[in-house]
Amino acid sequence: MLFDILTIFPELFSSPLQEGILRRAIAAEKIAVNLHNIRDYTVDKHNMTDDRPFGGGEGMVMKPEPLTACLHDIQGREPGRVILLSPRGKKYNQQQAARLAGYRRLVLVCGRYEGVDERFAKQSVDEEISIGDYILTGGELAAMILIDSITRLLPGVLGCSGSAENDTFSHGLLKHPQYTRPRDFAGKTVPEELLSGNHADISGYRFVESVRVTLERRPELLNSVSFSREERRRLDQAGLLDQVNRLKKENGSDVKNTA
Repeated sequence: MLFDILTIFPELFSSPLQEGILRRAIAAEKIAVNLHNIRDYTVDKHNMTDDRPFGGGEGMVMKPEPLTACLHDIQGREPGRVILLSPRGKKYNQQQAARLAGYRRLVLVCGRYEGVDERFAKQSVDEEISIGDYILTGGELAAMILIDSITRLLPGVLGCSGSAENDTFSHGLLKHPQYTRPRDFAGKTVPEELLSGNHADISGYRFVESVRVTLERRPELLNSVSFSREERRRLDQAGLLDQVNRLKKENGSDVKNTA
């Protein structure tokens, strides 16, 4: 998969791309990341990529000419999907990461200052994405988040094939608590259910604990989750089913049940 990054600070990507899973994915040619300096496409002697907004107001706005020239130069014969990292974009989540992982090439435009000229956004951008309801100094960190979250979903990137599909948010729930050695630590022991060796019971226990954590920390996620009869039975045994049903009714969502 190919990522093209349009930025005025390409050096910000150096360290993250040389560490961990991303470094291994690049070395194994699972992904390629090309950095494009927008300043290289300016035409004035000061290499200006921004200017004051028409109508007045604070800050600066990224100019459309260098952005457009850079994009035209790199698109070539196999155009990628152009994404502008912007606080006004649709909020990013795991489902969007999975959707974007299906593309062969993504072009990530890193916004700066008060944003980019609307004419570039309308004419050249396929979609705008926000990583959350807060403001960063630029889109570079947001672009890195997209690269990281998408790359780990690509076949052969993670060492364990089931890691990505069992992640937090992959099934609409937060992940269950995890434990490792030692069995006893600071007066606390590993739950007996995880030591039984019965894979079905362990899976059921983890599912219940996943729902429990989601109820406590991100209950709104449960509004869009469906449960099988077996899952509902386990939740009922754990005393959680009534809480889940009540939550869904309070939020006006259906209490979904599948076979």
